[in-house]
Amino acid sequence: MFDKVLNVFKIKELRNKVFVIGFIFICFRVLASIPIPGVNAEALTGFLSGNQLLGFLNIFSGGALNNLSIAMLGLGPYITATIVMQLSTMIFPKLKQLYYEEGASGRAKFNRYSRYLTVPLAALQTYGFLRILMSQGVIGELSLLHILVNVTVVTAGSMILVWLGEIITEQKLGNGISLLIFAGIVSSLPLTLRNAYLNFDTTPITTYLAFAVLAVIVIAGVVMVNEGERKVPVSYAKRIRGNKVYGGVSSYLPLKVNQAGVIPIIFAISMLLFPQFFGQMISAFSPSLGLVINEWSQRIVQNQAVYGLLYFFLVFVFTYFYTAVTFDPNEISKNLQRAGGFVPGIRPGESTASFLQKIISRVTLFGATFLGLIAILPIITQVLTKTQALTIGGTALLIVVSVAIETVKQVDSQLTVREYEGFR
Repeated sequence: MFDKVLNVFKIKELRNKVFVIGFIFICFRVLASIPIPGVNAEALTGFLSGNQLLGFLNIFSGGALNNLSIAMLGLGPYITATIVMQLSTMIFPKLKQLYYEEGASGRAKFNRYSRYLTVPLAALQTYGFLRILMSQGVIGELSLLHILVNVTVVTAGSMILVWLGEIITEQKLGNGISLLIFAGIVSSLPLTLRNAYLNFDTTPITTYLAFAVLAVIVIAGVVMVNEGERKVPVSYAKRIRGNKVYGGVSSYLPLKVNQAGVIPIIFAISMLLFPQFFGQMISAFSPSLGLVINEWSQRIVQNQAVYGLLYFFLVFVFTYFYTAVTFDPNEISKNLQRAGGFVPGIRPGESTASFLQKIISRVTLFGATFLGLIAILPIITQVLTKTQALTIGGTALLIVVSVAIETVKQVDSQLTVREYEGFR
């Protein structure tokens, strides 16, 4: 492992790519530390610490939400836009054709539409969030001009992060959006350790030991589920074209246990946050109705039992929903049939599609349950440890592990290519 790390810095091209990514990380942290004017730091800290949903958004903003920086929304609007565009492929056949059938050029155009959609989503989210902060006394009452200025600045901050993420992706050492989220999560680690140290005298040593054991178990579980897959055997019939024989080989179709990644958690968080944002926007037209909606949403968030059950249920349902969107057994069955492939013992066509649907449903059951438990893990650890200083962020761990594994694979492939070229 250490030899591969040294090899990365020995090869000039890879070394330059690492330095570019490192410089972008620095730019990201600078953006995350520039606050918008008129922020009450103490009120903001108390507001965020008492709201687990906004704590989750703080993960995706890389801690930029802690000081209401110009990048406080992070990559959340872009992620939401991407999800909306992917869901739109179920409604609009042209979008589905663009995403699945037109190759790299179609994907590039699809991603460009996602960036366009990010701008209005970021503006709406910024406005709703500013209204919430004004109602909680975190920032003073802003005039319409100041609100428009802040909405413009924060929206621009989110788009800058999208641009930086694309530059990282171009280096081919990992997904840029994922790496920026990864950097934001890792940057909060020193503060977490500091809080744990400050609470060391008041927390029993057994709590720390139990926390350490639980953390190791969770990390191991995240790695196992993230890498787990069900291999469906596939055989290809022999085909003769001219003087050449094609096919006649056996392969497999990997069906991942965690097919949806962290997208269902983002879905669930969006659903839980929507009443608060909606209530603040409605309050501009009907203060009484907005107050009722806000009080109702706050009661749900503050009741840990109700909040945990609802959160788990939403993640579970959205896991099945998003898997159905991204995994189409009928399309896969058609592609296998066109390529001369078939699942041994299963007829091509509808029988293969039904077989794949049955397999993915069973595999997703475990994946959905796992994601639901990961989502409510902070609540579980708070109940077990009796302290908020020690909380295992399951979603954060899932992101860190997934991004680290994917990045290592891409770096390894880059090294393999260069070693191969060196022997030529």
